[in-house]
Amino acid sequence: MFAGDDRLVRWHLFIAFVALAIGGLFGPLQALNRMGISLYPVLGITYYQGLTLHGVLVALVWTTFFICGFLVFVTVRSLDQPLTQRAAAWIAFWLMLVGVGAAGYAILTNQATVLYTFYPPLRAHPAFYIGLTLVVVGTWILSAVLFMTYRRWRGQNPAKATPFMAFAALVTFILWDIATIGVAAEMLFQLIPWSLGWIGGIDALLARTLFWYFGHPLVYFWLLPAYLSWYAMLPKQAGGRLFSDPMARLAFLLLLVFSVPVGFHHQFADPGIGHGWKGLHTILTFSVAFPSLLTAFNVIASLEIGGRARGGTGLFGWILRLPWGEPSFAAQALAILLFAFGGVGGFINASYNLNLIVHNTAWVPGHLHLTVGSAVTLTFAGIAYWLIPLLTGRQLWHRGLALAQVYLWFFGMALFSFGMHWAGVLGQPRRTDMATAVYRLAEWEVPDIFTGVGGVILFLSLILLIVEVALTAFFARRAPVAEMPLARRCLARLRFGSGSWERLFLSVSYFQE
Repeated sequence: MFAGDDRLVRWHLFIAFVALAIGGLFGPLQALNRMGISLYPVLGITYYQGLTLHGVLVALVWTTFFICGFLVFVTVRSLDQPLTQRAAAWIAFWLMLVGVGAAGYAILTNQATVLYTFYPPLRAHPAFYIGLTLVVVGTWILSAVLFMTYRRWRGQNPAKATPFMAFAALVTFILWDIATIGVAAEMLFQLIPWSLGWIGGIDALLARTLFWYFGHPLVYFWLLPAYLSWYAMLPKQAGGRLFSDPMARLAFLLLLVFSVPVGFHHQFADPGIGHGWKGLHTILTFSVAFPSLLTAFNVIASLEIGGRARGGTGLFGWILRLPWGEPSFAAQALAILLFAFGGVGGFINASYNLNLIVHNTAWVPGHLHLTVGSAVTLTFAGIAYWLIPLLTGRQLWHRGLALAQVYLWFFGMALFSFGMHWAGVLGQPRRTDMATAVYRLAEWEVPDIFTGVGGVILFLSLILLIVEVALTAFFARRAPVAEMPLARRCLARLRFGSGSWERLFLSVSYFQE
């Protein structure tokens, strides 16, 4: 429909999958390392260099480029408007790509083995910090382009409700713009001057606090595009409709409000932060559960509508009627299932007493992989299985291969995360080269087997994903351009006992000016 904008989306997706392919190569090395098998010397790199490559490319580059491309696509399609400043959007893309190149140089030359959390007193080469700052600046430019596009649409449609997909995309970028203020301040006023030698030292606690002002909202920047798909597209793929459009909008607004001021729960072990602040952030972190529960109810209800429309009966019979043989649907539905377990683990991370038990143990990356590695990455794979054919005019290369990839990822991640959680409860540390550790405990051996086997299965699934995406994009048979799976929204009019309150709620939920 808008060829120039689609080309921009395709380039974002291309860089995203390249980053996933390269960064994912180091995933099984991490998993096998837990079993005492170190393959890093074979590659001529160190453990922490490989861990940094994995974290930066998968958690930052893969997610950011995919999200930017996907949100451009849904905003343009839902508003039926081309980007107002397409040249600026391309400048943003190239700025982000240059930033990735600079950061990649620092990592590959082993001058930035600091993982992806910018955590002083670890110090990286200036190119690492400057490069990732350019990535953030690029996203700000793209965000501004989307808001200008929305402003033009609003001027042409003053009385219309904002389409849900555009609403969700804009809320996601508002969250991102607010959250990145913290990491920008850390970079510009502390880490970059420090790495360049302009200042002799920095306030490590302040830098860590600024990072976590950004670091936990980053999780919701990952998740909200997945939520967008679960709300706006997955019900259509299930054969039904969205249960409640206003409830979906309310959940996005609540996540925007609650997700930023929760970073201190990552710093429960830092002595420089008062117990009062830690207690407040505990309460705020638990408050995020409310919009998450709204999402769970709304999405499951939408899937039930689809399952019953397909002939499902009884209390749970509708589940079996869902299209589990369709790769795009199965990927997202299984991602939701894995994410449910990640959400339960999140309550433990947010609880002060329980957090101290699992803090800096293998539990934490086990939990992270149920969010960014499952809810996000598996959902994005499901999105790619309909989006890439739509953008290229080619059919999905091999449905069976894609379906195998989805189920391998599900079972691999279940084993991997189970092993990591189990080892974490037993006190196994995170961010540690376990292959050379002299303090390995016998009780870690069994959970480490789960972790290693799960990691290998995930690697096989990753290979299938990259092969499927590449062959679909460049070699699959030409096919009529597919339609975007857009769910029919259900405007469930929530009754508050007052017409004025109802109008106020709907006005806010429709993001109208």
